[in-house]
Parts: sequence; C-alpha cells; structure tokens
Amino acid sequence: MKILLTGSNGLLGQKLVALLRKEPGVQLVATSRGENKLAALYPEVQFVPLDVTDRAHVQQVVAQQRPTHLIHTAAMTNVDECQLNQEACSQQNVTATEYLVEACEQNAVHLLHLSTDFIFSGEHGPLAEDALPGPINFYGESKLAAEKAVQACRVPWAILRTVLVYGTAHDYGRTNIVLWVRDSLRAGRPIKVVDDQLRTPTLAEDLAQGCWLAAQKHATGIYHISGRELLTPYQMALQVADYFGLDSGLIEKVDASTFTQPAKRPARTGFIISKAEEELAYSPHSFSEGIALLAQQTEGVA
Repeated sequence: MKILLTGSNGLLGQKLVALLRKEPGVQLVATSRGENKLAALYPEVQFVPLDVTDRAHVQQVVAQQRPTHLIHTAAMTNVDECQLNQEACSQQNVTATEYLVEACEQNAVHLLHLSTDFIFSGEHGPLAEDALPGPINFYGESKLAAEKAVQACRVPWAILRTVLVYGTAHDYGRTNIVLWVRDSLRAGRPIKVVDDQLRTPTLAEDLAQGCWLAAQKHATGIYHISGRELLTPYQMALQVADYFGLDSGLIEKVDASTFTQPAKRPARTGFIISKAEEELAYSPHSFSEGIALLAQQTEGVA
C-alpha cells in the first residue's frame, strides 16, 4: 500500500504519520502546506509540500506519487474563523476536496475523507451514519458540501466522521479540552464550561487507528469514528480535574448562551459507533484512558 496523507502537520495528521511509518508494507507520503513540522522527529518519512487549494499542484503530486490510498485530513477547522472567513473556508474545505476527488478519479486512488459531527443540527444525538444532516454553521455547511463531492466520486471512497478530537502534537499551536482545563486549573484560573452540549470526545490516536483500519480494509461508505461516552464539556472538565488532582471548584457550569461566538454550535451530537466497531474492528479508549495517555505524553506520567 502507498498512502498519501494531506494535512500531515495537523493533530490527526501527526498521529497518522506516527502510526503509519511503522506499518510493514506501507509506503507513506506525508503532505502539508508549509514546511514539514515532523522532519526532525521522523526524518525517514517522505514529505512533499502540497497546497490542496491549487488544482494543478494536486494533480501533479497525485500523478507523480501514484498512491493506492489518499487520506484527506487537511481542512480549515476553526469553527468561528470559518464563519467569519467563508470564502477561505469554502476554498480549503470544499474546493480542495473537489480537486482531490478529481485527482483520485484520474489515478484510480481510494479516497478516505475526514468529516465532522458539525454537519448535523444538534437536535438529536448520538447519531448513526444514516442520520439526516442539517448544519447550523458555515463550517458544517462546508464539510457537508465536501461530503457530497466525495459521494459523487467514481472511484472507491469512504467518509470518516468524527467528534471533538483531543490530543497532543508537536509544534502545534492549538489546545484542546483536556490540556486547556488542566493548564487553567494549574494556574489557578477559574473557567466557564458548558453543560448543555453533548459530544462523544475522540482521542486523536483512536481516530488515526480508525483511518488506518478503514484503509487496510479498503472500506467504502460512511463511518462514525469517535469515543463511546456521551459527555458534556463540563463533565469532561470534572474528569480532567479529578485525574490531575486539581480544584474542580474553579470550574463554573454554564450554558452555551453565556458565550457570544460568531458560529452557533450544535447542542447534542455524539456518535453511535457500532458500524465501525463491527466492520472495522474499531475499539476506542475511554475518556479517562485518553486523559491518562495525554498525561503520559506531556509529563512522562505513567
């Protein structure tokens, strides 16, 4: 197998590089816009710069590399930024996916595309793969449009949707719920955390494993890949405080109306993952196991 990966500098991209570089029989080509952040960590991994919003560049790289599978993780994922910069969001999330679909068709490449729970309205959850989409923000709209482009693809494709991914990565500017709560409480900073949104938080390593299982099995169709536990961010924050022995009294329970954010968030998502469990043998960590893994990675705690 030869796997071409987009977005290799991102959180999921980095976990996929770490996983796939060790797999026997897999040739990995990591691509990202900008320089390779993993060059010092994994000098043996082939890296090719790729701007997925440039059609000619996409066609050139895919034709030159001739992968058997392409895992498309590159995207604009900051929900508020997508709301405020809709043209850039469309370019990165929709147009880029259309270019990759075209290149995969021309080169007979199996396309695995990453999507999100934000394509749903948030009225019902947890959700199975056949739930009806109804995005309530522009990020969700862009990812749904990308899904439609993938579904029209004339070569084998799979869409892997996920929820609230957390993890730690090298030289990565963005934080996530676990690290944000830990670091805020350690600094003695009070935090407000919503208790009226439900998610099934996903460890980045688990999502990478789900992508690899889907590629290995040449899976086609739509799969929901997340954690199993349906939790509110407030419940997640309490678990983080408990694990690290921090003061949960600093965590204030609020509802979403407390925050004025450019983009609306779906209230209740989370996934039913039985299809991925049965067809792909996907088996995620619990949220408490995920916290422990992050602690180990960031602090060397056993």
